[in-house]
Amino acid sequence: MRALLGVPLPGHRPSDNGGSGNGQDDAWVNDDGDVLSVHYFGLPPDLPTGLDDGPALRSTLTHRTAQAGGGLIEASVKRLGELPALRQILKLPLPRRTTGQAFIGSYTVPRAGCSTVVEVQAPERGMTGRREAVILAEVGPDRYYRPHPYAPDVQGGLPFHAADHARWDEKFPDHPLSRVRRTLDALAQMVTLKPAFAARAPFAGPAAHDAGV
Repeated sequence: MRALLGVPLPGHRPSDNGGSGNGQDDAWVNDDGDVLSVHYFGLPPDLPTGLDDGPALRSTLTHRTAQAGGGLIEASVKRLGELPALRQILKLPLPRRTTGQAFIGSYTVPRAGCSTVVEVQAPERGMTGRREAVILAEVGPDRYYRPHPYAPDVQGGLPFHAADHARWDEKFPDHPLSRVRRTLDALAQMVTLKPAFAARAPFAGPAAHDAGV
């Protein structure tokens, strides 16, 4: 099912790597090399809680991301089209590289037995770490590294720090994290849901699914 309409944003063209067979329906790329993709999954959403349990949802997602070697930057519930969606931004180490990160932003729209996801991936290219170095020098180490606001006890993964805050995006407009946030904001303005998908029963959480609700 193609559940989302209006995803191909201006400046994006079809990617040669679309249609990977793992739930990906379409993919596009822009001149920065950022990949925008849409996925449909005909399975119950792999979310730890319903979208109405914000603290538990964010804490579990923070731990999951750290266990995968990354770091959760943001997680919140926003509207995509007329339905609530989980908006996430996370960072992962670049594979086969000793430096650099990839930033991934997504909206997940869960329904009782399926979900659709729109995602943007923006890897660092060339010289990396300039944003972090500049902000560390500006705010100082005591204010740079912070306990994770969603899960202060989280261990491992990439650290939570001041350089990932949205307040710095204007100063670093070409940074991949800044581009990811702009793309997510544009998607929120342009994407609509197909009526057949929107009409499906809402996702009430894994416990409700396991009980057959």
